[in-house]
Amino acid sequence: MTRDATRVEAISDGIFAVVLTVMAVELLQNGPARASGKALLDALTQAWPSYLAYVITFLIVGTIWLAHHNMWRYVVRVDQVLLMLNLLMLLFVAAIPFTADLLSDNLRAGATEQRLTAALYLGTLLGESLFLNLSWWWARRRGLLHPDLDPRLSRAVALRLLIRPFFFVIAFAFVFVDPILSLLLYLGLIVLFLFHGPGNLPRSAGREADRRG
Repeated sequence: MTRDATRVEAISDGIFAVVLTVMAVELLQNGPARASGKALLDALTQAWPSYLAYVITFLIVGTIWLAHHNMWRYVVRVDQVLLMLNLLMLLFVAAIPFTADLLSDNLRAGATEQRLTAALYLGTLLGESLFLNLSWWWARRRGLLHPDLDPRLSRAVALRLLIRPFFFVIAFAFVFVDPILSLLLYLGLIVLFLFHGPGNLPRSAGREADRRG
């Protein structure tokens, strides 16, 4: 037997909220420590890797939540396999703050440490993308989506989800050139995915609701 997706969305949103909160707490704990006579601006400047990793990772987790939220609008029923796939996706999401912290600590370390931490960071993003893609594939295959969903839209959403991990791999490849450039490419890809795409809520949804009200 299957059931509706309400509880799955509730626990998923809760975990996303915890992950974002943990990132903010980590940022507070890693605030710049000033030595005697050291200017605050100098201390803040020295800690810029932590701020850059925080901003990029926060936005990455935000785009994952947006993709998850938009995808699950079309899921009307869940089975045991879909529950497990979603749980595995959340496992990788919960690990993102840890890998982001490692990355920020090693941005100015040796080449080996930079590449290792960048690979761990990429691994969490690829793991999340893999299970998000598998969740959509399984829901389509088992008829767990809304029966009125246009098959063309379903395929378009699947394609957009599939493209994300390839872009992440491209951004990671630049870590062998410059770790900072690699992070900036992640940021560019985030901006790209914030644009309207298949499966997203329409921009006019709020205005239409206001008119009805």
